[in-house]
Amino acid sequence: MYLADSRSSKAAVAPDSRPGRRPAAVPGTVLALGMVSLLTDVSSEMVTAVLPLYVVAGLGLSPLGFGLLDGINNGVGALVRLAGGHLADRGGRRHKAVAGLGYGLSAVCKPLLLLAHSLPVISGVLAADRTGKGLRTAPRDAMISLATPPEHRGRAFGVHRAMDTTGALVGPLVAFAVLRATVDGYDAVFAVSGCFAVLGVLVLVLFVPGRITPIVPEGTTPPTGVRRPTLRDSVGLLRRRGLRRLTLCAALLGLTTVSDSFLYLLLQRELRLPVHLFPLLPLGTAATFLLIAVPMGALADRGGRLRLFLAGHGVLLLGYGLMLAPTPGGPAVIAVLVLVLHGTFYAATDGVLAAATAGAVPAEHQGAGQALVGTGQALGRFACSLAFGAAWSLWGGRSALAVTAVALAVSAVVAAFVLRTTADEVPT
Repeated sequence: MYLADSRSSKAAVAPDSRPGRRPAAVPGTVLALGMVSLLTDVSSEMVTAVLPLYVVAGLGLSPLGFGLLDGINNGVGALVRLAGGHLADRGGRRHKAVAGLGYGLSAVCKPLLLLAHSLPVISGVLAADRTGKGLRTAPRDAMISLATPPEHRGRAFGVHRAMDTTGALVGPLVAFAVLRATVDGYDAVFAVSGCFAVLGVLVLVLFVPGRITPIVPEGTTPPTGVRRPTLRDSVGLLRRRGLRRLTLCAALLGLTTVSDSFLYLLLQRELRLPVHLFPLLPLGTAATFLLIAVPMGALADRGGRLRLFLAGHGVLLLGYGLMLAPTPGGPAVIAVLVLVLHGTFYAATDGVLAAATAGAVPAEHQGAGQALVGTGQALGRFACSLAFGAAWSLWGGRSALAVTAVALAVSAVVAAFVLRTTADEVPT
């Protein structure tokens, strides 16, 4: 099916894990996956940059309706993520095949948005796109974990997320340029987005190995002859205390994390920005994430991944506070600071959570482990989108954010208590 799968078994092993050679802190497999994510994120963020305004201003959808749309799509992706993680492990560590299916499905969905001019059709296309994202996320993170020495996983995930965020930075710029240069701006954005998605699939097919031998600590050997995990084995991972606590806290904190789309809509309304400038708002988040993702990953490896994960939510809480308590610097200054704090939050939590999860499960369950924690977080954010949209419709955006900020503060304290005795690396 994939060109890389047709190579010899020796070539299919991650080159950084060859005997007699010290494994690289950031293997070539991670860089290849980073490039796939970069191209895919250019595609995705082009759509994300214009979609909230398109459905709210163009189609007349209410904040509650948009919250329902955003929440359902996130919920679909979360549930499919479990299937993607299990299928990748069940296939004998052929994570690439499952990830490729997910990337391919998302690539097909972008051109379909050209035909979607009503809310039900848009909802269906976005649900399919989220299905693709759900399928690919856990296998991709599992491949990064397997290809990287355990002591460098924070840095490797930081490099991957930095490349991914480069796409998030470029995507809105491309969307902005397309909107300014074309008459039928939204359709043109969807068409160009599809081209970038196809490029991402091609890079995955050509440059990511079909099977990855796990990098293990020096003096040990990779497991051989391990039976294929069953669905019961995958779900049974929650019996591990460390993984169970991590999943619970990820879900709890996700429940009090306002979605990016709502955050940008709030900023746009507070600043009264022109419509054509709306796609530029994610650039502040993406630029900050890009600049500090790798240093944050390295800091997590040295200072503790769980501590940094909790600190990142403290930074997000500070951003909410700035939006609720304007300073004499004016709304433009507040917006810049909020976007910088938003990017710092992602740099301190996104890849760091995946690295912490990798240390909590054995190699043969990496896909399922990543899926369980990621699903818990995504389901929490799904519920938050629904609740925040309803609160905005009832009380207004600022009041809804105030309630969410209080809930986030409480959730962070609870998570710190739950994780206080949980180590970053749980014995397997």
